[in-house]
Amino acid sequence: MREKWSSRSAFILAAIGSAVGLGNAWRFPGLAAKYGGGAFLFVYLLAMLVIGIPLLMMEISVSRYTRQGAPGSMRAMNKKTEGIGWLAVSNGIGISIYYAAVFAWVILMFFMSFKFKGMTGDTEAASSLWANTIKTTGTTSGFKTISWPVLGCLLLAWAFAYVCIRNGTTSVGKVVKFTVSLPVICLLIMAVRGMMMPGAMSGIAKLFIPQWSALGDSNLWVDAIGQVFYSLSTSMAIMFAYGSFLDEKSNIAIDTLIIAFSDMLISILAGIVMFTTMAGVGMLDNMSASGIATAFIIYPQAIVKISDSGIFNMIFAFIFYFCLITLAIDSLFSIIEGVSTAISDKFHLNKKKTTLTICIIEGLISLIYVTGAGLAILDIVDYFINSYTLILTGILEMIAAGWFFKTTKILDELNRNTKTFKMPSWWFLPSIKFISPVVLLGLFIWNLVNLIRSGGIYGAADNYSLKANIIFGWVLVALILCSGLIVKLIVKAKSSSGYKEDDRTWDQLS
Repeated sequence: MREKWSSRSAFILAAIGSAVGLGNAWRFPGLAAKYGGGAFLFVYLLAMLVIGIPLLMMEISVSRYTRQGAPGSMRAMNKKTEGIGWLAVSNGIGISIYYAAVFAWVILMFFMSFKFKGMTGDTEAASSLWANTIKTTGTTSGFKTISWPVLGCLLLAWAFAYVCIRNGTTSVGKVVKFTVSLPVICLLIMAVRGMMMPGAMSGIAKLFIPQWSALGDSNLWVDAIGQVFYSLSTSMAIMFAYGSFLDEKSNIAIDTLIIAFSDMLISILAGIVMFTTMAGVGMLDNMSASGIATAFIIYPQAIVKISDSGIFNMIFAFIFYFCLITLAIDSLFSIIEGVSTAISDKFHLNKKKTTLTICIIEGLISLIYVTGAGLAILDIVDYFINSYTLILTGILEMIAAGWFFKTTKILDELNRNTKTFKMPSWWFLPSIKFISPVVLLGLFIWNLVNLIRSGGIYGAADNYSLKANIIFGWVLVALILCSGLIVKLIVKAKSSSGYKEDDRTWDQLS
């Protein structure tokens, strides 16, 4: 019998925990600062309504009906589209491997926060603390250099992830009560402190007052749409897995809106923290759209300038990095849950053993990120997955649901238990069939054109080598795109020993 969420709140909190991650805390404020605050918020909200919410609703609705992870859900709609589900799973594998490394860096900074006590006003020491500890070369060379503190924190990150999901929905439901509420509490504390700082109102003004001329910048639209797409955890098998554990009586229409707008509100709260704090220390113009730079280089400079008290600054640092830990942990384990659910469903495996095996294998692969080349490799992998395979998966999911399946069946499933609010067809159907695929295709082409203009090498300005781009970029993309074929070959090999696939279609599951 398939496991289920213990309560409606457990599902909502788990989904919010997955959606709300490090990108909310550092990438969102950086992009808002780059594109005129309120103008970016406007496009972000528009993209959330037109693309984000319908796609999220589609994934959760289909998986609740099929009781399957991403591949099984896609297969139930049309047998030829199962491979799209494996694209989502492969995205999750790639992302979780490097996300664990970022989580390890956050844990490391939390442990080193006591050093801020003796750095009052010393922005140079604060900005170099992280880079010196991880021993990054800043290039794709330096594999022989290993940061032992990062290695210890990486092992801790994987251990945390496994412990949180070892018992499926039971353990996840217990963990998310804390990992969702604690970062909100931490952000509120930091927001109050930020609002009390001199010049805080100039930060608030920059965040919320639109510079409407920025709407003419095509990059704003690309980045705002991308932020929504990445933030909601779609196209990486997570929401398919979470939706498959839902009770038949669950109200997907309302719950999805709660998840999406919670994600947005927490992003805005993080923006308030970042803008008021940076304004208060006179660094409002120093904010970066790079999450890594913001969290580990720029914000530490702000921390040592918050007050003249080293102890206060140290406590503030502990709170900030503890907040990031709670944001990172549920995002990491939710991605692994999506991968584990898909694999255990497909091959009828023990879920707990599958999860442990995934954590061990991915943990071994992630060791590459503890080397001096780790930061550069992570940058390349993150770019290729987020710019190409993740977006391509979303496009294909929409096409499969909108053109190779009767989309009204998904809408009926979505609205099955709701009375107060029903997702209208004029909102859902055009988004799934036309608007979202076209917009995401435009985003995909935009990224590809920019890469071609740079000679096919991402990070050429940072001295990233062509060889590293091929191995950690193009080869990775090829493996993800071939994931469905690889699974087919495994199924064919297992069939000789009596293995049988679940061939039931949508109508046969009713």
